[in-house]
Amino acid sequence: MDEKMLESTISHLVRPEDLNHHGTLFAGQTAKWLVEAGVIAAARLTGKAEDVVCVQLNGMTFKNPGHNGDLLEIQSRIAHLGTTSITVFSQIVRRQDAMILVSNMATFVTVDKQNKPYPHGYKLSEKYIEQNRDIHNEALKTRPVK
Repeated sequence: MDEKMLESTISHLVRPEDLNHHGTLFAGQTAKWLVEAGVIAAARLTGKAEDVVCVQLNGMTFKNPGHNGDLLEIQSRIAHLGTTSITVFSQIVRRQDAMILVSNMATFVTVDKQNKPYPHGYKLSEKYIEQNRDIHNEALKTRPVK
């Protein structure tokens, strides 16, 4: 598996309609963008965006506010692969100063046309896991206890 397929970056310009009543980036808009970025990362891996659905948004950690006119990059990396699940780590970085604004984990599942989960057939290499140990370990903490 090409490791470039395990990462993606999308960009957004913060506009007035993306702001909350404090004049900073609205958490709801942020969640929408993070899920979108996660779907894109998972779909790059599977090649089937139509088969990827979000099952868990594992929280968002706000570190700094976003403001009108900020140019943001949402950088996403696959953090963990289960049999049907794909957990993605994403962070929003302001391009102007490379400041991290928000980070999160989100879990997606591959489903068929009847919305039944199916095995995606991918596995992370030990080398990739070692290189991304911090997010991999964090992803393991978000998995449901069975």
